Amino acid sequence: MIKTDILIIGAGPTGLFTVFEAGLLKLKCHLIDALPQAGGQCTELYPKKPIYDIPAYPEILAGDLTLKLLEQCKQFEPGFTLGERAETIEKQEDGSFIVTTNKGTQHQAPVVAIAGGLGSFEPRKPLIDNIAHFEDKGVEYMIKDPEIYRDKKVVIAGGGDSALDWSIFLSDVASEVTLIHRRNEFRGHLDSVEKVQELKNQGKINLITPAEVVGILGHDKVQAVVVSQSAHIPKDFEVECDHFIPLFGLSPKLGPIANWGLEIEKNAIKVDNSLDYQTNIPGIFAIGDVNTYPGKLKLILCGFHEATLMCQSAYQIINPGKRYVLKYTTVAGVDGFDGTRKEAPKAVVKAFD
Repeated sequence: MIKTDILIIGAGPTGLFTVFEAGLLKLKCHLIDALPQAGGQCTELYPKKPIYDIPAYPEILAGDLTLKLLEQCKQFEPGFTLGERAETIEKQEDGSFIVTTNKGTQHQAPVVAIAGGLGSFEPRKPLIDNIAHFEDKGVEYMIKDPEIYRDKKVVIAGGGDSALDWSIFLSDVASEVTLIHRRNEFRGHLDSVEKVQELKNQGKINLITPAEVVGILGHDKVQAVVVSQSAHIPKDFEVECDHFIPLFGLSPKLGPIANWGLEIEKNAIKVDNSLDYQTNIPGIFAIGDVNTYPGKLKLILCGFHEATLMCQSAYQIINPGKRYVLKYTTVAGVDGFDGTRKEAPKAVVKAFD
């Protein structure tokens, strides 16, 4: 049995920042995540994509943000149960909770913070009969390491920001990039659409619209895709490629958490945002993209704010009747559980004769 003060379900940016805020209150944290590494969507879905709205970082790659958050919370020695999904929760007579994973690992804590982002993700797959046969053999539903496409022929399908952004990015990596969309209009940002058009004019991107991929050819790996463009070309044609990347978005699902008796609204957990983002079950909080309340914005920086307020209420649950006086880190410094201390240099007072 793993015991801790705050059990965090989800090791994405919000979950990792919770460790730091809890550490300032001398509270220990343990994190559970179904993914094999910390970072959530930032690590799993778009580690190489830049983020522009993190305070003090004009631009930071999603993967680098994860590394910075891990570095920041390291001094508070969080525990991790990775590659396991939180399956069941049971409330004990003393008010604490026992959360058991799909692999049977049990965790006990007086406070549970659900920071699972948008839940678990499943890619929206195109209706191509043999696509499953080519998964991990040239068919990828998300891009983790752009370098695997170095000097390769790549076909991307989709009409949103992800398809546009990766087509632009890979135009400097792959030997050939083809973007296929079933409409002439794209759903992405105008500047991205204009950039793709510019790259098309330069011969760096092949753009085929309106069209869709209806088949995949190859033996042990992808060798070509079959494209239907009946509006202009009555006969299907082939596009040679090494990789086919359909980027039609991801379907978020709460998974087993949806069966925990929490109040759910449109696949998100309803919380009280007037105080601390607590759910309808006292002691269970939901922070970050997984929650919903009037005026909710699904931004990483909003998750950081929610984590900060949640930890204040968690402190009162864990230390009933004990008053906590907020002290700024610039004044009080930061004492890590590992024995480290960070503090601002003290002013030197010099006496004059």
